[in-house]
Amino acid sequence: MTAHGKVLVETQYAPGMRTPSVAVLVPCYNEAATIGGVVADFRAALPDARVYVYDNNSSDETVKVARDSGAIVRVERRQGKGHVMRRMFADVEADIYILVDGDGTYEAAASRRMLDKFIAEDLDLLNASRIASTDRAYRMGHRFGNRALTGLVRLLFGREFEDMLSGYKVMSRRFVKSFPAMSSGFEAETEIAVHALELRIPCGEFPTHYRERPEGSASKLRTFRDGARILFLITRLVKDERPLLFFSAIAAVNMLLALSLIAPVLATYLETGLVPRLPTAVLSLGLVIISVLCFFTGLILDMTTRMRQELKRLLYLSLSGHSNSPR
Repeated sequence: MTAHGKVLVETQYAPGMRTPSVAVLVPCYNEAATIGGVVADFRAALPDARVYVYDNNSSDETVKVARDSGAIVRVERRQGKGHVMRRMFADVEADIYILVDGDGTYEAAASRRMLDKFIAEDLDLLNASRIASTDRAYRMGHRFGNRALTGLVRLLFGREFEDMLSGYKVMSRRFVKSFPAMSSGFEAETEIAVHALELRIPCGEFPTHYRERPEGSASKLRTFRDGARILFLITRLVKDERPLLFFSAIAAVNMLLALSLIAPVLATYLETGLVPRLPTAVLSLGLVIISVLCFFTGLILDMTTRMRQELKRLLYLSLSGHSNSPR
């Protein structure tokens, strides 16, 4: 850490505690045009941090440029950002982790201020919320999709994050080592946010500048494809983490459909004493049964989910955080 960083750490940490180690994690795929600058910027901002670049089958000179810039370079063969993050979180040991994309769009100089806030407030996750320097830096489609998906997660899981899909985060060791990382692609940021909200860990956001990609660098994000994958992940997480809500919604839809079908049949029966549309009545009864089964399925799974969440919380608490590492 710099002199400024050491002063803050010494006032935050009790005597006998060592200065926390910091690892900068950079997932990369065909970022030869930008990775050298990213590594150099973070080495300048955090001279005592180790910078790890994990290459994901790049076909350009990403590995060579990253290694020549002073990064520790490793390789993950399974394609997808989620696979890379899972490998990084498993392999790298540190007290504090900084996750950042290798596209040169994020502000490396902000990392020192982010670390100050992270340590001073004893957080486990600090998310960098993006402030676009130009309209080209943050395209309208990406901006709208981010707001829509972040708003959906805020509605369903909690209102901690304004920019859930940011690729720039500071995390504690106990958060990283308790994170299951089951995603394979760009939806990994959503999984991180929901995991933090479900564990109810101390987290926050920090505004940072967001630049457009330099010439010769192309975005790997596909707005509609990756947006659909993120939406699918949110749906699956609602099913897994909010089963009562998920199955109650299905039950309500089936019940409303059953009532709409049975209403005219019931009216005819009350007038004539006859059931002229027996198949419709049978279908309505079947929908009612499905509705009841869905509701009780949600109740049972909700109890199971609560026990699983308690176990995840206990695992998280059993790991050492950045503020209690012994010398």
